[in-house]
Amino acid sequence: MRDPNTLSNYDAWRTKHTTANLTVDFQQKQLRGSVILELESRTDKASNEIILDSSYLNVSSIKVNSASSDWEVKDRQGANGSPVHISVPEGAAKGDIVKVQVNLATTEKCTALQWLTPAQTSNKKAPFMFSQCQAIHARSLFPCQDTPDVKSTYDFNITSPHVVVASGVPLPEATETVGEEKVYKFQQKVPIPSYLFALASGDIVSAPIGKRSSVATGPNELKASQWELEGDMDKFLDAAEKIVFPYQWGEYNVLVLPPSFPYGGMENPIFTFATPTIISGDKQNIDVIAHELAHSWSGNLVTSCSWEHFWLNEGWTMYLERRIQTAIHGSDAHFDFSAIRGWKALEESIEEFGKDHEFTKLCISHKGIDPDDAFSTVPYEKGFHFIYYLDRLVGRQNFDKFIPHYFGKWANKSLDSFEFRDTFLEFFGAPEYASLEDKISEIDWDGRFYNTGLPPKPEFDTSLVDVCYELAKKWKQNDFKPSPSDIEGWTGNQILVLLNELSDFEQPLNVEQSQLLGKTYGLADSKNAELKSAYYHIAMKAKDTSSYQGVADLLGEVGRMKFVRPLYRGLNKVDRELAVKTFEKYRDFYHPICRQLVEKDLGVSDAKSA
Repeated sequence: MRDPNTLSNYDAWRTKHTTANLTVDFQQKQLRGSVILELESRTDKASNEIILDSSYLNVSSIKVNSASSDWEVKDRQGANGSPVHISVPEGAAKGDIVKVQVNLATTEKCTALQWLTPAQTSNKKAPFMFSQCQAIHARSLFPCQDTPDVKSTYDFNITSPHVVVASGVPLPEATETVGEEKVYKFQQKVPIPSYLFALASGDIVSAPIGKRSSVATGPNELKASQWELEGDMDKFLDAAEKIVFPYQWGEYNVLVLPPSFPYGGMENPIFTFATPTIISGDKQNIDVIAHELAHSWSGNLVTSCSWEHFWLNEGWTMYLERRIQTAIHGSDAHFDFSAIRGWKALEESIEEFGKDHEFTKLCISHKGIDPDDAFSTVPYEKGFHFIYYLDRLVGRQNFDKFIPHYFGKWANKSLDSFEFRDTFLEFFGAPEYASLEDKISEIDWDGRFYNTGLPPKPEFDTSLVDVCYELAKKWKQNDFKPSPSDIEGWTGNQILVLLNELSDFEQPLNVEQSQLLGKTYGLADSKNAELKSAYYHIAMKAKDTSSYQGVADLLGEVGRMKFVRPLYRGLNKVDRELAVKTFEKYRDFYHPICRQLVEKDLGVSDAKSA
């Protein structure tokens, strides 16, 4: 049992296929129906019990091989939820398949779903529902082996009065209807872990953005979303396939969600769920899509076996994302520019935790903790730096041969950090790499896995950031008079580097400088949430009280945790009353995962569940 965040006995049983027959009930704000799990016995001795993960579920009945069975939902064990013990009276021999049908309904405490009223959507015409199962929230949708160490194929049969998308290939709509509802069918033939199970339903329309891709979103956002993404999707796919090997999932689509979606993107197969903050009208934030696409290989196809080894998903994905950027832009400077920004984010995360904190390790012990509490940029950027270190150690030409080998060997499987190490050593132990033996013997694997704090910093090509640093220095001069021409021709990410530098000044900008910054460079009125958020952090450090309401307003427009949590923490320092008042006002706007974490950040309790 490699995963401490599951209560299932997946050492004895493995889910091979899952059929979800669910109805989306917008009135009751619940999913209800049945889920059929086909589990394979893996033990030599007959196993008489199946244990599944669940969390705040209403389970009404369970059948084993079509016959009623004894079952019990045991007491809750913290974030890991309440295990469901199911009797298999006759047992099962090794290799036998047992079908378990669970009739269920989600409850108001479900942490995987967010329900939006028509008023919370852009065109105000229809409600909207979407799921977010990473890390361990699938168990609040249906009993399952909620661990990335188990992968299953899926059939989705979802009944809803509104359009449905899911993490499977859409099949022709069923002809049967129930009143005004339709059954939407999807199939996922590539085995995936439970955290990649995904559903959304609402007033959704779609348009093509590539030869294998479409964008789906609300009617009001479709034109802008199509413009933002078309022309780049095919380039991203072509670049990724040249680095690894051909895309395995058929279609690659993007669902642009309502603004309360808590992440930049979620790599749900077939349909990446994306934040609307990438639709900024300037094509400056679509690197999120390159990241989520890269997950089609690292994370989705090859998966870390538990959240303790999450860096294998995200470190590899950051590396592939930056390789894709390099291929698109035709310059290694873009790789380093992105890595420099990532290093800055890593420094901030480690400073926030403390350099000796457990959560600054690559391999984290998750025993007794909620994986959401350990979520940060550390597995992304520290993981990236380990992969990039190995790339530089053996040379790009050699490492490029290892990439398809690694993803081919572990395709459709899950692994831990030690299996990754062994795969690397086995590959480069071949006779043709004998000249690298001394270099490879110097790798401090344990140090890389378990050291806290920052990893060794490589030398970066700073050509794209030097101009940002030079402009930042000018802002230290009292007589500096900024002009819009200062940033003419800059990318949005270069402006972000400038803003991050200004935010780090030992002597913060004063109120007058902060207001001049926002006005001159158009930051206060920007539609780009990345830029606007970064500017507001400078304004709050400047104690510009006129900006505080703007921060509160932005917190009512975006639900992406990348912006929401730091903005609340910043506002809490300068105006706690406004921070708490703003959170109370928009509490129901945020996704449950985001809401719970902001409660911890602000030190307030959820009165509704108290």
